[in-house]
Amino acid sequence: MKFNTKTIHGGQKPDKAYGAVMMPIYQTSTYAQRSPGDHKGYEYSRTHNPTRTALENALASIENGNYGLAFASGLAAIDAVLKLFKSGDEVISTNDLYGGTYRLFTKVFEDFGIKFHFVGMNDITNVEAYINQNTKLIWVETPTNPMMNIVDIKAVAHIAKQNKLLLAVDNTFATPYLQQPLALGADIVMHSATKYIGGHSDLVMGGLVVNDKELADKLYFIQNASGAISSPMDSFLALRGIKTLHVRMQRHCENGKAVAEYLKTHPKVEKVYWPGFEDHPNHLIAKTQMNDFGGMLSFVTKGDNYEQTVKIIENLKIFTLAESLGGVESLAGHPASMTHASIPKEERKKIGIVDSLIRLSIGIEDVDDLIADLEQALGK
Repeated sequence: MKFNTKTIHGGQKPDKAYGAVMMPIYQTSTYAQRSPGDHKGYEYSRTHNPTRTALENALASIENGNYGLAFASGLAAIDAVLKLFKSGDEVISTNDLYGGTYRLFTKVFEDFGIKFHFVGMNDITNVEAYINQNTKLIWVETPTNPMMNIVDIKAVAHIAKQNKLLLAVDNTFATPYLQQPLALGADIVMHSATKYIGGHSDLVMGGLVVNDKELADKLYFIQNASGAISSPMDSFLALRGIKTLHVRMQRHCENGKAVAEYLKTHPKVEKVYWPGFEDHPNHLIAKTQMNDFGGMLSFVTKGDNYEQTVKIIENLKIFTLAESLGGVESLAGHPASMTHASIPKEERKKIGIVDSLIRLSIGIEDVDDLIADLEQALGK
């Protein structure tokens, strides 16, 4: 079954009760049992819920994995992964990553004795320098948020396997439509399903997909024990979003390319970060491991002027100034003061998150309208 068909049918069957083509919202906390322990596969909705099960099957299918898990948020999914480890263990992470992930690593799990190394992974030899007997996990974002850096998943997977480490890849920006980390050697794929998976800015959710049963069983235990599960309603919305993922991503990619090319030639723009450009770092790796280059990009205005940058964002009419990304509508954000504000300023500047950086999530509107909106905002 090819990807476009999997988004509609992958892991899905008509509901057993009445043959509903769309999985119903099982808005229930508990289930009747015939006798103690004798039930139809469901006891309590923290542990299992039919709507969530359908979503988890769908997530596994589109990532070509064996086991899917749905959580209340992307950070809840990351939290579950980190609970696989203990005090004294070490994690090597990309140095350019979502601010919430950085905050969870440094402000929560460092207090429990887990040590984190934040490394530029454009050159994967940087990873090897930090591996020691305590290393347990390599955490990768690619493309990274917000600098759009590309990490060679297959090469990092080779290093992980050599050293018997787990490799987790945050696939939120690329989605399984563009990139499939398990096929490239990753052990865990993470999604903030709030973004492209849901696709309509109407839910908050996270997901994990793995192939190994032992690893899956550990994560299912943590999911049930900790309880940060997705609700039946949100699971239903994410299932609906998956069914249009392929057609939405086609338009996100088309529009992203057009906007990136427009901004690259604009006299008030200093730099555009988009992996589709031939001069983008690791462009050839992106071309190899991705099917297209996505709808996310960042750009820096000339002068590195905070007030000027804020004025440009405030003048946008079609782009909405808001957190998040991956919805059908186009969004603009200021990473330094919004999504990455939890990262210390000196650390932000090291990786390029300057005050004049603007991040765009390109939606599926008419691209001429999006370019005209940027034109008038930059013109003012």
